[in-house]
Amino acid sequence: MSAGEDNTILAPVTGSEFFQKIGDKAGQLNSSPAVNGDATKTEGNDDEERIVEQIESLCMNCHENGTTRMLLTAIPYFREVIVMSFSCDHCGFSNNEIQAAGTIQPRGSSYLLRLTAMPDFERSVVKSDTAIVKFIELDLEVPAGRGQLSNVEGLLSSIVDDLELGQEARKEQAPEVYEKIAEVITKGRSMLAGESFPFRLSVDDPAGNSWIAPNMRDGVGKWEKRDYLRTPEQNEALGLGATQSQEPTDVPANELGAGGEIIPDQVYAFPATCPGCMHPCTTNMKMVDIPHFKAVVLMSTVCHDCGYRSNDVKTGGEIPELGKKITLRVESEEDLARDILKSESCALECPELSLQVNPGTLGGRFTTVEGLLTQVRNDLHNQIFEGGQGGNDSIESGERTRWTEFFDTLDQAIRGDIKFTVILTDPLASSYVQKAVDPDQIDPQMTEEDYTRTEEEEEDLGLLDMKVEGYEQGHAEEQAAAKKAEEEEEEKANGIAPSS
Repeated sequence: MSAGEDNTILAPVTGSEFFQKIGDKAGQLNSSPAVNGDATKTEGNDDEERIVEQIESLCMNCHENGTTRMLLTAIPYFREVIVMSFSCDHCGFSNNEIQAAGTIQPRGSSYLLRLTAMPDFERSVVKSDTAIVKFIELDLEVPAGRGQLSNVEGLLSSIVDDLELGQEARKEQAPEVYEKIAEVITKGRSMLAGESFPFRLSVDDPAGNSWIAPNMRDGVGKWEKRDYLRTPEQNEALGLGATQSQEPTDVPANELGAGGEIIPDQVYAFPATCPGCMHPCTTNMKMVDIPHFKAVVLMSTVCHDCGYRSNDVKTGGEIPELGKKITLRVESEEDLARDILKSESCALECPELSLQVNPGTLGGRFTTVEGLLTQVRNDLHNQIFEGGQGGNDSIESGERTRWTEFFDTLDQAIRGDIKFTVILTDPLASSYVQKAVDPDQIDPQMTEEDYTRTEEEEEDLGLLDMKVEGYEQGHAEEQAAAKKAEEEEEEKANGIAPSS
């Protein structure tokens, strides 16, 4: 090798070097006054110090060349994104957009925020180009389209402003449509002024790349997140499809009981589709009888192609008339080792730890008290402090201190250093906590009480729409009405006046 040749070995570049935190980006900006293509910079170090990438691109408004700026960064509590803006000096046209920098998530995600005060308008919102946004009380739905990084106020304001754009033309061409949209605009302005609390914002993203910012002071029902398996139609819309898999397709035959029922403690396997890569995989199922409670079904799915894993607990049986609230006072390490079953419909609360977990957040879990708190702790910590042990630099110092104190208290509870209370509220009475005494005796550290479900709980569970008596007659009446309407349509098409 000659003396002039460079023998430097280039280290591989990781994704974290491209998608640095906002705090790191700002630090580079402050330490480097000549950035973003400043003329005073030298050509040699331009790429090294550039914080916002600039690309010359075509303006679709005047067809002259404009400038597209891109910022690769990581959003606190969320993941890596690309923030883009375009401006044209020739015609003045400009717009901005956000795109997820990661892959499509294994599951879709649905967020629900209940706004009750003006500070709720400041919640950050990431809307990807596959997300559907709904303001439920406004009866307004925004279909999938351009990605946005904003807050609730900015999102609602942009929607109302877009509706106002064509109102003058609608007033002349379609007066009825104009009046209906005018009502929506008036109600939207009332919401922005803080005169229509409470109301709800829903963001549903099949790709799982959208987000509404949480707050550690949120109570039960204030902020909710639910992950779900995509439908085949949603996978097709995202460009996902089943391909050839390395997963073995031979599923062993499942033995059933004499009456065709599932045999307890026997593992059943049946074919499934991985929600992450859409390859065929196998789901294992086992029914376990919990003493002095009921039978539950344990389900586990593992994909050998992409490494996706999931496990869940399903409870069966009829829906009880009353819900159940279980309160456990944890006072020793023995209490941390108690078995606990938290169903998917159950809300978890620990007042001394400032911990509240909404129904559906963790799914169904059959573990111990220590195991449940550990899972909550790990999930929250990974979401809040994505930047490793040092935390995320984009979090404000006051908020960082509150989260640190929260996790310190939670760690003390997991170690058994402090006493606390676990409250399980399950409208379907499908949750369970192991007693430390004989089943027929009263546990002094645990109380169980039945309660009447609220109308909101029954609506969320779909019980208000459930008809268990007289449904045969109702179905027959619906079929008769549909048949009569079809006959009338045929008569109108044939020019025959409908019979009275």
